[in-house]
Amino acid sequence: MTIERTEPATDAAERAMLEGWLDYHRQTLAWKCEGLTDAQLRTASVEPSPLSLMGLVRHMADVERNWFRRVLVNEDAGFLYWSDTEDEPDRDFHLTEADTWEESHATWQAEIAHARNNAARFALDDLSEGKHRRTGERFNLRWLYTHMIEEYARHNGHADLIRERLDGSTGE
Repeated sequence: MTIERTEPATDAAERAMLEGWLDYHRQTLAWKCEGLTDAQLRTASVEPSPLSLMGLVRHMADVERNWFRRVLVNEDAGFLYWSDTEDEPDRDFHLTEADTWEESHATWQAEIAHARNNAARFALDDLSEGKHRRTGERFNLRWLYTHMIEEYARHNGHADLIRERLDGSTGE
């Protein structure tokens, strides 16, 4: 399967533009993972960092879940991979032998589907029904989209470096 990435039209309306760039960055992370073995997808970038492509996908599944389920619609959705405890930070990046690409990818895609479905109920200026778990702030959908684009763009930079280290593949 070849991942096709589509940039939004240069004259798109604001919502279409934001959703288009978010989808583009989602597709970019999938593209960076394409064609690799389970072992390659779980290979850590550089010691001592546990950062791997599978870890990034697991992280983004929880990021999608947090912002579009917990915050946007105030759903009582627990963490998938994250840990909220001091003794187990960044658990999404700490893979075990039981963790697979198939499960990680399917979970990520399911969270993206939930995100799209939940966001469709809101206008860009509508405030979230839930609040940030630490700050208590509410966010409009425009802020969530912009934040998610930033989050993916940052982690896609990590994915670029990990992929290049794995097999020499580069690309924007």
